[in-house]
Amino acid sequence: MIAIKKEPEYLPISEQFLTYDIGLASSLVSLGFELWNLDKSEIKKVQFVFKRNDGIDLVIRDYWQDNLPINARTLVDNQKMLKNRIYSSE
Repeated sequence: MIAIKKEPEYLPISEQFLTYDIGLASSLVSLGFELWNLDKSEIKKVQFVFKRNDGIDLVIRDYWQDNLPINARTLVDNQKMLKNRIYSSE
């Protein structure tokens, strides 16, 4: 299970990667990047906050170029996990 930190304000903005794209977020989780928080402050959107680590920019580029080697089942499982987190009452 992916742990989500409770206090993202302690992570400097320079160390964050933010996205609203659940496909990209699922891919990052599947490849082992740390999901720091879910920002649910907007009514119809959730922003995924990741800790910016070495290699994340390359993975993001590869995602948009449709060039990531991810197991489909792992990707779908992580997308379901993220949706469960979005709709949970946290």
